[in-house]
Amino acid sequence: MQIIEVRELKNDELAKELENQQQALINLRFRAATMQLSDFTEIRKTRRTIARINTVLREREIVAEMNRSEGQVK
Repeated sequence: MQIIEVRELKNDELAKELENQQQALINLRFRAATMQLSDFTEIRKTRRTIARINTVLREREIVAEMNRSEGQVK
């Protein structure tokens, strides 16, 4: 999942996708440990997708906080 796709999702969709990706990472790690994973780059791709989702969530959190603080200053 690319950053453009991640940014298009709403917060509740992002939370659900984050949960799905974390579960997928657990499954990939388990498959790697039992020598059933043929493409080890899937672990890296999943970790990066999780990082992208967390980044977008944090960006939105910062923007919301800035908007709240601007409202208090005026």
